[in-house]
Amino acid sequence: MMSSDSEQSEDLVLITRDATQHQESSRASFASSVFNIMHAIMGSGILGLAYAMASTGIIVFSLLLLLVAFLAAYSVHLLLELCGQTERTSYEDLGFCAFKTTGKVMVAGAIFIQNIGEFLGYTSGLSIVFMVYFAIVVIVKKWFIPCPLFNGTMNYVQNFNSDECKPKLLQISTKSAYAIPIMAFSFLCHTSVLPIYCELRRPSKSRMQKAVNIGITLSFSVYMLSALFGYLTFYGKVDSQLLHSYSQYLPRDTLIMSVRICILFSVLLTVPLIHFPARKAIMLLFFSNRPFKWSHHIAVTLAIQALIVLLAMYVPNIQNIFGVVGSTTSTALLFIYPGLFYLQISREPLKSLKKLQALGLLILGFLIGAISLPVIIITWLHSENVA
Repeated sequence: MMSSDSEQSEDLVLITRDATQHQESSRASFASSVFNIMHAIMGSGILGLAYAMASTGIIVFSLLLLLVAFLAAYSVHLLLELCGQTERTSYEDLGFCAFKTTGKVMVAGAIFIQNIGEFLGYTSGLSIVFMVYFAIVVIVKKWFIPCPLFNGTMNYVQNFNSDECKPKLLQISTKSAYAIPIMAFSFLCHTSVLPIYCELRRPSKSRMQKAVNIGITLSFSVYMLSALFGYLTFYGKVDSQLLHSYSQYLPRDTLIMSVRICILFSVLLTVPLIHFPARKAIMLLFFSNRPFKWSHHIAVTLAIQALIVLLAMYVPNIQNIFGVVGSTTSTALLFIYPGLFYLQISREPLKSLKKLQALGLLILGFLIGAISLPVIIITWLHSENVA
């Protein structure tokens, strides 16, 4: 009898060990987690970075892009710390821990608006390939497009001021207000970090932070190359949507057409992916206390699609999407909420180094929004009046 019990105990240990190994093997590897982080980061923001460089100059742009990348990594660090302290695995749940239903609604609302803006970008599984290909095409085309390109009517210019083809190292104007919002829009991955963390094989905060750091560094490299060579191709005449500049000058170019086809397929693949978090946020905001109904599900889906179509019709200039979304929801999700939630949830003394850093991140986020958004709105309204 004892022998039978012993054999059963050994079988149970083997079954448990096999189940644990199977569960562990089904989790994401470190490399795939880095890939997923890059997938979450890289999107349509890449189209506006050359415009941001033209608006600030090469030196200022490079410093700002490096700063935003560093702060994005640090704010993820705060979220991972809170994840360990609260055992919550989503951004919305951290908001609930901090401010109950109000915090959850704050995060859900920001995610909904952010996802509507990302719908213009590439978030399919092929997005990283498309981004790298885009950057390569931008670098190659720099050597085949002469400067200057055109005047206001897009005609090639024979007599021109040579200063038009000199890169600006420092450049400050009202258009500079778009720079940090575009960068914040471009580096936002925070809504995806915690789910990716939960799927990581042998999960730990240090291991996940390393994956985030590598993902942000690789994304920074692609962003920097595409922005630099895009700017050095068109200089001050670069469009807020970089592909428009190429299409105006090279409407039938094979490489440019191939990039546009990649974007087309990417956007088509984006539809089911982007509807899920946006619809989830809306359902949380308006139907959280009600049972699931297909009528609500279908109505919210159609409403999101209608809103996207209206945005495409009445907001033709993508810089306005980058500017407004970047200075509000992107800034909130990247800077404000991580700092605010850490101050509210963490039990460390207020004067501790980490809480002071979180406070600095919070204040910086408010300043970016308070300074950038009014300038962007005024510039937008002024351009509409002039048109």
